[in-house]
Amino acid sequence: MSALSGAVQTAPVSSLHALGSADPADFAVPSGREEQWRFTPLSRLRGLHDSTPLGSAGVTVQADPAPEVSVDFHPERSRLTADSTFLPADRVSARAYSAAAGATVVTVPKEADASRPTYLRVRGTGAAAATAGHLAVDVQPYGRAVVVIDQRGSATYADNVEISVADGGELTVVCLADWDDDAVQVSHHHATIGRDARLRHFAVTLGGSLVRLSATVRYTGPGGDAELYGLCFATASARTGGQHLEHRLFIDHNTPDCRSRVTYKGALRGEGAHTVWIGDVLIRPQATGTDSYEYNRNLVLTDGAHADSVPNLEILTGEVAGAGHASANGRLDDEHLFYLMARGIPVEEARRLVIRGFFGELIAKIGVPELEQRIAEEIEAELS
Repeated sequence: MSALSGAVQTAPVSSLHALGSADPADFAVPSGREEQWRFTPLSRLRGLHDSTPLGSAGVTVQADPAPEVSVDFHPERSRLTADSTFLPADRVSARAYSAAAGATVVTVPKEADASRPTYLRVRGTGAAAATAGHLAVDVQPYGRAVVVIDQRGSATYADNVEISVADGGELTVVCLADWDDDAVQVSHHHATIGRDARLRHFAVTLGGSLVRLSATVRYTGPGGDAELYGLCFATASARTGGQHLEHRLFIDHNTPDCRSRVTYKGALRGEGAHTVWIGDVLIRPQATGTDSYEYNRNLVLTDGAHADSVPNLEILTGEVAGAGHASANGRLDDEHLFYLMARGIPVEEARRLVIRGFFGELIAKIGVPELEQRIAEEIEAELS
């Protein structure tokens, strides 16, 4: 089925299997009562969810590719990757798909091994004009690459990111939302993973007034491996109010003998700071041998901050290698603080050390030293 046809996918097999369509008219304007939208403050979306026009002038994309990687602009959005099965799963995604002027496509050729990360620098030039965008990353068989999506500036932005990792390929995607305080973004990442292919996806969300990222993973062959990591720090100020940082994941195990791991961590500080993590995993009847686990932990550092964490696991076969989830929200561990303070470390410095350790494990997994240092410095700035 062509992604441009606007046709709706067949009926879902479970409550975790969303319908998809490229036509915004197939999705009602959200009211906030829908399960998909109940945590999102619609009044802060600046019309991205209704019929407010979406243009292309408010955001620019500059590419700095590795020598082995090509980056091109495609005026059409059909067949951007080797397996273009992407269909938007909500109204904002469908509106962005229809309104985007074209797509920036990163291609990693067959058997290529990129010698350095490829950077896509997404820059917002102003929040007044709502903007639609589309990126695609196509890793061809046995290709290997790291792609960094570095987002900064001021914007009102709805975008889609297609990710395709073909058989035997390996891809690391780091999506850094380092927006200005007034930015609003609603983003959808759709990943397809081939036979014996591997995807490592990092969502680092630090800036913006409201950022909502929905990530979907599906498999096209056995042996596929997906690792999804997330890090966010929501704060509040008298000028901008509390940040709303929302991450919604859907991992669709539709193929035998595939693996998924999800680890997301968040910290919150200040009146009105709000984080949302939704982790949906569906294991279909044919997905025997699946090995899946998801984990979310949030540190609530002050009164007035609020974290929502909702893991969902739906298993439709009894033949799995493993499936589970864990979720916890809480304050800093008093024993950790006491241990450090007993060794002469002041309480505020002890708090910073514990939070650095909380995030340090995830940061170290990125594997891009200059990016790891930048993220660590920005978290340090948030703490101070």
